[in-house]
Amino acid sequence: MKLANHAATLSFSNGSPNIELPIYSGRMGPDVIDIRKLYGQTGMFTYDPGFLSTAACQSAITYIDGDKGELLYRGYPIEQLARQCDYLDTCFLLLKGDLPKIQERKDFHQLIISHTMVHEQMQFFLRGFRRDAHPMAVLTGLVGALSAFYHDSTDINNPAHREIAAIRLISQMPTLVAMAYKYGVGQPYMYPRNELSYAGNFLRMMFGTPCEDYQVNPVLEHALDRIFILHADHEQNASTSTVRLCGSSGTNPFAAIAAGVACLWGPAHGGANEACLNMLEEIQRQGGVAHIGRFIEQVKDKSTGIKLMGFGHRVYKNYDPRAKLMQETCHEVLANLGLDNDPLFKLARELEKIALEDDYFVQRKLYPNVDFYSGIVQRAIGIPVNLFTGIFALARTVGWMAQLNEMIGDPEYKIGRPRQLFTGSAPRDVKPLEER
Repeated sequence: MKLANHAATLSFSNGSPNIELPIYSGRMGPDVIDIRKLYGQTGMFTYDPGFLSTAACQSAITYIDGDKGELLYRGYPIEQLARQCDYLDTCFLLLKGDLPKIQERKDFHQLIISHTMVHEQMQFFLRGFRRDAHPMAVLTGLVGALSAFYHDSTDINNPAHREIAAIRLISQMPTLVAMAYKYGVGQPYMYPRNELSYAGNFLRMMFGTPCEDYQVNPVLEHALDRIFILHADHEQNASTSTVRLCGSSGTNPFAAIAAGVACLWGPAHGGANEACLNMLEEIQRQGGVAHIGRFIEQVKDKSTGIKLMGFGHRVYKNYDPRAKLMQETCHEVLANLGLDNDPLFKLARELEKIALEDDYFVQRKLYPNVDFYSGIVQRAIGIPVNLFTGIFALARTVGWMAQLNEMIGDPEYKIGRPRQLFTGSAPRDVKPLEER
């Protein structure tokens, strides 16, 4: 952060003296006004529900320009990373600050792939859950439980502990997600295989059985790897902010990441692609393509409360840059699997076409987002809808750990403590029970 050569002057209509607030400039994006001394000088806080206008940290990891539809990881455009790198290259980039050189890449890939096995007692821990439990409920418990198995990497203030925890989490999240899935469907767990790629290993653990060898489909392998890249980090969103806030108390890295998993579960955040598929299935039940016109009218009628899921984005006011990449992958997967004529996918394409041409959605810039396409791809691969958010958590783990590392290493970081505008009762006395 660099101090700009100017400051903001805050004046008051009640005659209180003006105060000067420093302004800082980042490398890109809006300047920020430093209000840390505001309360001390004025006795007042700022009011910003949802922190939509508040920069709570300085970060060098991810940059988003929502108006331009731009997403950068450590300065690299997401389009270039998705086409020229794999997920573990992206993990190295987010954790270390730059893309790996040849030997670094080889060593890092080997490090991750060779630590994919989880403690054997994890399978007994799983048995405490109902078979029909939501996978995110199971995953939240499994990730939090890692701190009970790895006592040598629970000191969040120790850089070596955080590095070990990061490697374990990135390596083992695919195994944990696959175990949660296998437990729910009553199939035996599949141990990881070190000769497979990160995405290929996950596909085998998900869909392989001990009965026969599982052959990894390279198209699906590439599609899943791209999904992981596109979801690896996304600046200071709700789950990332949760990980930072949780970690600011000094809790262990596994607990902080478990908090992120729990936050991601919300339908307004990581559950958006699940909500999108549920919307498509509901349209299909109502009549399929023939019902789209009626559905669109209901979306436009605010009184119905019906929303068009998978379109528009809180940050991107233009096209989501991840959506075009995911659209390419979507068509590749559907063609490879011979699903071009699947009713639900035909419905999705028709809905996409109408939304892109209808003035109501065009004027509001409600373009398809990454959730719209990633949900379709995952369903085509065979991933159940209720596991979509688990895939998201798997991919986002590296981003959470990179953000956690950055926060702990920031000399300005403090335990998070948002303020409030109190609107409750004024002081009052407790009356005797008979007088209440």
